[in-house]
Amino acid sequence: MSATLLHELLDATAATRPDAPAVDDGTTCRTYRQVRDASVRLAGRLRADGVRRGDRVLVALPADAALPALLYAVSRAGAVFVVVRTPAPDVALAHVLDDAEPALVLTDDAALGALARARRLPVRGAADLARAAATGDDADAPAGDGPLSVDPVCLIYTSGSTGMPKAVVSTHAQVTFAVRAIQSELRYRPDDVVHDVLPTSFDYGLYQIFLSTMAGARLRLGDPAETGGRLLVSLVESGATVLPCVPSLAVNLLRLLGRPGAPRPRLRLVTNTGAAMPPEVLAGLRRLLPDLTVQLMFGLTECKRAAIMPPDEDLRRPGACGRALPGTEIFTVDAEGRRQPAGVTGELVVRGPHVMAGYWRRPELTAERFRRVHGLFPQLHTGDHGRVDTDGYVHFAGRRDDVYKEKGTRVSATEVEAAAYRVDGVDAAGVLPPADGHDGATLFVVAALAPGDVLRRLRGQLEEMKVPARCVVLPDLPLTGNGKVDRRALARLAGERRG
Repeated sequence: MSATLLHELLDATAATRPDAPAVDDGTTCRTYRQVRDASVRLAGRLRADGVRRGDRVLVALPADAALPALLYAVSRAGAVFVVVRTPAPDVALAHVLDDAEPALVLTDDAALGALARARRLPVRGAADLARAAATGDDADAPAGDGPLSVDPVCLIYTSGSTGMPKAVVSTHAQVTFAVRAIQSELRYRPDDVVHDVLPTSFDYGLYQIFLSTMAGARLRLGDPAETGGRLLVSLVESGATVLPCVPSLAVNLLRLLGRPGAPRPRLRLVTNTGAAMPPEVLAGLRRLLPDLTVQLMFGLTECKRAAIMPPDEDLRRPGACGRALPGTEIFTVDAEGRRQPAGVTGELVVRGPHVMAGYWRRPELTAERFRRVHGLFPQLHTGDHGRVDTDGYVHFAGRRDDVYKEKGTRVSATEVEAAAYRVDGVDAAGVLPPADGHDGATLFVVAALAPGDVLRRLRGQLEEMKVPARCVVLPDLPLTGNGKVDRRALARLAGERRG
């Protein structure tokens, strides 16, 4: 019988591969049996601390070998975990505390701890949890006390184009369906080492824990420093075979591999989601790692993953980002919400058991994005634009907040960034769409070229009416904590230049 509760993924693998390595952080390694036993003890500790079914538990601890057991423990206790990245601005941490109203805060971060105690919230640190994991009660809770598959298991906070982050509510059934569907396409193997340097507050990083568990693979949890100059050395040392990647990480890996005498990791698979991967970067990685396979994906936190490409299918279908997951569908609708035939560009809509429950305490936004048709299960209106071809492949045109007009022509920032990456000499690119009252987009690049030269060469890759009004060369592009181009930071830079 397939697991319908999140911690049942762990229990199933611990039963069949108890002594196989489950997770390591470069210092500590734990087997599946050890992770499972620690999760049972921690669940008991959570209950002793007063955590009840449906309570939120805020987790802001390092991504180390102890983290998977803790998350599975929250699931086992019937509670809801909320993973938060620290350090972060006090205003952002305060917003999550006030919005989620956790029953318990697990952190060693001084700022978050102070904010939690000011709200009279109980706080426990890593040392307390380590003792509980090692010496707690081995008895699991009675079955009747556990959660149902329809109960929420996590809140994932995701940023919008404006305002404070909002939380996507995910139930056990939705998460476990998504994990099974994604694994059926990516096919992580028991002998894989999945090297995860993405933050676990980012759903792409978080789900590597669950996917690795389902496959019985070894998960290597890295730290943020590994995304820089240490990346290649860390991949070699861990024996990494799978690397979940965002474009900035892939660009850095290609740069490091290109150095004289650079070692070669054992990577067999690179996956990508979150932002479009420049084809030139993939071509460079394939050239330097001949055994590498690539699988591009398209997804949103609101449904975890929407589409996945078959291995290396991007070479045969340039511009596509995948087919709908098994048991789900993707189609487009027009401005009036009417379903459109294959090949017609419109708003992308996703249907299936992986569409999450909605937004936490945001009923109006939930009703706008998660719509019920004829009273059936909700379908997700993504706000993103694209088309689905006759073979079922999704072609992404742009997110709802990156489509703009340039010289009267509708343009996607994604399209312009992809063209900029094709310019010889451009190492990284990000587009800032025009703000109200300002004419034309701004292209920010990392390049050994003058701004005028970048725009001139860009005209060889893009129609004249889509070329941005201006270009700014930077030493580095600002990135979010998830490794995506930080457009808010670009807007501040643009404002400083105008000022």
